[in-house]
Amino acid sequence: MNVGLNWLPETAYLFILIFARVGTMLMLMPAFGESLIPSRMRLGFALAFSMVLFPLVSPELPAMGSSNIFGIFSLLIQEVIIGLILGSLGRFVVSSTQTAGTVIAFQLGLSMAQTADPTQNGLQGALIGNFLSLLGIMLIFATDLHHVILAAVYQSYQVFVPGGLLMLGDAADLALSMVAGAFVIGVQMSAPFIVFGLVFYLGLGILARLMPQVQVFFVAMPANIGIGLILFAFLITMMMSWYLLHVEGQFNMLMGGG
Repeated sequence: MNVGLNWLPETAYLFILIFARVGTMLMLMPAFGESLIPSRMRLGFALAFSMVLFPLVSPELPAMGSSNIFGIFSLLIQEVIIGLILGSLGRFVVSSTQTAGTVIAFQLGLSMAQTADPTQNGLQGALIGNFLSLLGIMLIFATDLHHVILAAVYQSYQVFVPGGLLMLGDAADLALSMVAGAFVIGVQMSAPFIVFGLVFYLGLGILARLMPQVQVFFVAMPANIGIGLILFAFLITMMMSWYLLHVEGQFNMLMGGG
């Protein structure tokens, strides 16, 4: 077996190209890119997964000898941009839990109860939305949907060919479609609470007209929260089932199978 003198530079060049895309995608992808996970663990997993993908995708990458230093640098930047695009698309997929949590919290009168969302780098979010986000991430691992996410990372080399043209227009259309889909799923998850809020506040309005001397809304707020939480406990299984089906379908579409 003969090994050329340029084996190590060529291998390092190919590995850096793979890591540029994979590392950027995993930094933003749901489940793998959460701020709850220590940075060293995320970096280590990205390096390990890049090693796994190396023998699979390295034949598809342009050879180092076919490009000059400016071509190599532009190719590296292109891989980072592809990783940012696909990682952001993956993050849009799981944003439906925050939409649903915000709507539910508003209907239950808990919209002012906000805490730092650990899945969004400490940004403020509704307490119920943060709970649904963490539950969604846990269910992704519990149902092995993270395998679909990793498969989507590998299939990205079939959609965005290294060295090819960046399909920015198609990526923008896909981003709009995913944001709209996440909003629709979020509204569907919270639809029973929207109906509950309409019926409950309509009844309170009628009661306030019949008994104007009683502070009806002040008295009924504990009932609103209590009944809403009981309804939330009964419906959470159905809500998260819709969420998981949505996540699986969107990542299958990214893989070209949907």
